[in-house]
Amino acid sequence: MRLFSCDFCNQVVHFDNRQCVSCGHRLGFDPELMAMYALESAGGTQWQLAGKPFETRVFCSNASVDVCNWLVNPGCGNFCVACRHNRLVPNASTPDGVRRWQRIGQAQRHLFYSILRWDIPHPDRTEDPQGGLVFDFIEDQQQPDGTVTVPMTGHDEGVITIRAAEANDVTMELARASMNEHYRTLLGHFRHEIGHYIWNKLVRDAGCSDEFRSLFGDEREDYIIALQRYHLDGPRLGWQENYISPYASSHPWEDFAECVAHLFHIVDTLETARSFGMAVDPLSGGEEMAAEVAFDPYRASSAQQIADAWVPLSIALNAIQRSMGQRDTYPFVVSPSVFPKLDYVNRLVRQFEGNRRAASSR
Repeated sequence: MRLFSCDFCNQVVHFDNRQCVSCGHRLGFDPELMAMYALESAGGTQWQLAGKPFETRVFCSNASVDVCNWLVNPGCGNFCVACRHNRLVPNASTPDGVRRWQRIGQAQRHLFYSILRWDIPHPDRTEDPQGGLVFDFIEDQQQPDGTVTVPMTGHDEGVITIRAAEANDVTMELARASMNEHYRTLLGHFRHEIGHYIWNKLVRDAGCSDEFRSLFGDEREDYIIALQRYHLDGPRLGWQENYISPYASSHPWEDFAECVAHLFHIVDTLETARSFGMAVDPLSGGEEMAAEVAFDPYRASSAQQIADAWVPLSIALNAIQRSMGQRDTYPFVVSPSVFPKLDYVNRLVRQFEGNRRAASSR
C-alpha cells in the first residue's frame, strides 16, 4: 500500500485516514482516480475537493457508521465500488456489530485496492447474475439449546462468505490455534477467497485450464475427499518443496488460491516498503541479501523480480518482529519450485492492466 498526501497541505496521510492531522480537512479515497482527497462541505451530502469547487463527490453510504471512507461520484449510486458487492453485513444496531463491520470493511478495502491496481474484473450480481462477486459477512448463531452454529469462511460461485466473529482478536486467535496455522487474518481470508473467484473467472470460464493443470495439477480431483484427507492426515510429505503453504498441498484449487493470496500479500507489502524508501543491505549478508524496491510491484515483469526484492525484505521483517517478541510477519519460505506458480498468477492478474483507466478516459 503506497503512502498518500493531503492535496490541500501535502501532509503525508495513510489509506485509512479520515482526517488530515495537519490542516484538519476531512479525507476521502476516490477509487476511480486511486487518490486521497481533502474535502470541504458543499451542502447536503455533497463534498467538494478542497480548492476545486466544481469537483464534487459523496461518501459511500457506509460512511454513516464509519465503516468506509471511499467516495462516489454524484448520481452513481449509494455505495462505493467495494461496498456495492456486500449482501449480508454485521448488525449495525449494536456497538459490537459496528466494530466487527469496521474491521471487516477495512480488510475489504485493502483487498479492493489491489483489485483496482491490477484492474481485475469484478462484476456484481446485477452485471453478472450467475457468478458476480458478492460478500456475505455472517454472524455466529446461537441455537435454542445453547449451541452455536459457526459459519464457514469460503467461496461458492462468486459468493464469498466471511465469518464476522473473526473480526474479534480472541476469536481469530482461537481459530488460528485450533487449525494449527502460522498465519490467519481477515485480510488473508479475503485474499485467499478472491483467489477462488479469480480461478473461476480467469481460468475456468476463460477455457485456460491446460497451463493451470501443468503447474497446479488436475482440479478435477475430488475436492471433498482431498480436504478430508488433508484434515485427517495433514499436508503432503515434503510439501515445502512444491507448495507455498501446508494448506496449498490439499488440492489444486487451494494451491492456486494460496498463491493468489501470497502474491497479494507480497506485492502490497513491497509497495509499502517502496513508499517508505526501505532497502535491505546487511553488512555481512552479501549481495544476495541486498534489496531495494526500485520498481512498481503491481507492474512487476515476473515473479522472479518480485522474489528478488521480497526474500531479503521478509527476512528483515521477521527479524524485527522477533526482536519485539512477536511472531514472524511472514512465516513462510517461498521455494524455487513455487516461483512458476506465482509467475502464472502474476500474468493472470496483470492481463487487464490499464482497462479501467482506458474506460474512464472515454
